[in-house]
Amino acid sequence: MSNPLRLVTVALVFILSTLAWFALGGVTSSRTHGSRDALGAQVEGLWGGPLEQHAPTVERLVPSTRKEVREVQGVGGTRTVEVEVPHVEEIASPLASTDVTARLHLDRRRKGLVWYALYDVEFTGTFTYVHREATPGRVRVRLPLPSPDALYDEFRFTVDGVPLRARGGSAETELEVVPGQRVAIAAHYRSRGKDRFAYVPAVGAEQLSDFRLRVQTDFADVNFADDSVSPTSRRAAGRGEAFEWRFRDVLTGRRMTLEMPRVLQPGELASELSFSAPISLFFFFLVLEALARRAAVALHPLHFAFLAGAFFAFHLVFAYTADRLTLPLAFGAASLTSVFLLTSYLRTLVSARFAYAEAGVAQLVYLVGFALAHFAEGFTGLTVTCLAVLTLHLLMQWTAQAERRSRDAGSEPGTLPAA
Repeated sequence: MSNPLRLVTVALVFILSTLAWFALGGVTSSRTHGSRDALGAQVEGLWGGPLEQHAPTVERLVPSTRKEVREVQGVGGTRTVEVEVPHVEEIASPLASTDVTARLHLDRRRKGLVWYALYDVEFTGTFTYVHREATPGRVRVRLPLPSPDALYDEFRFTVDGVPLRARGGSAETELEVVPGQRVAIAAHYRSRGKDRFAYVPAVGAEQLSDFRLRVQTDFADVNFADDSVSPTSRRAAGRGEAFEWRFRDVLTGRRMTLEMPRVLQPGELASELSFSAPISLFFFFLVLEALARRAAVALHPLHFAFLAGAFFAFHLVFAYTADRLTLPLAFGAASLTSVFLLTSYLRTLVSARFAYAEAGVAQLVYLVGFALAHFAEGFTGLTVTCLAVLTLHLLMQWTAQAERRSRDAGSEPGTLPAA
């Protein structure tokens, strides 16, 4: 086979391999999204969804009247009149103090190709309302629950020590108050959630006085939502961290939202590895061609097709074991399978030295090393850059050495050993 035709055929092998990887990546991505959609609802139904605990609300109930237009039947027919009817005006009143503690325990669960960030939470809060009006009145105290469908164990909600029951997603009561009276409000429960936990101190911008929120986790790498207020203090506490939001007097309408630590998703990782695999194969083919020329070995395009198949075996094995094994075990099984296929083939085809010391090392760098970079978020681009520079350096050195040997042997400069 002529050299130009050979290179064209090798390029065709590369293109077909790329199409195969894109197909595998698409199938894996489809499996991942299908698993997330189908199993996500089941997990949320069994465990619960994200929890957002709103602060208790206190509303002053002020009797008043309002005008309403009504139709009245008379002797001459129907006429419209304006009447005054009793009405109770609900005026929101701020809390005088807030002291909340939430303890979070992470309990990740894997279903298929997706990890779900589940957690247990113990919520305890004490609040104070001070009636600052000059006259006695009536107030309504209400505690909204994060979700009417969630499970609440050890639930307690008391107002001035009187326990209340929750109905319809909230617990509430009404009581008479006098000027200067302090109303003590307390809440406690254990529940379960998914992905994130938020405390919402107010709906819209509101004045927060003597506010304190403490969150204790048994895990690190906590993330905060973009619209969340950053904690005023943060420190390590055992295996996890302790966060505190403390304000003497602040005006805000933002919430405090903790997101569970992100974890590598097996399905997403398998898809990314498949879609980026042609990059590693391209570098490997370049280096392998140079190594074959140095060793005076003529590799047929069919040989390149088998070697591309050994690379493809890595991603195929990983994609279909990542939902059964842990990621390190799946990665190890895929690496061993691919390395064995390639080195055993080249050992029989060329030599043990060429298979293990040259092509095998190149496979470890361009396949296994490149795949490992995907485990560190944000380092894939840097790895590609380093591999490109390394490959360029090796090719420059090897071609320069080959040209120098040809020149020293009396050959025409610029010629390389034929494959």
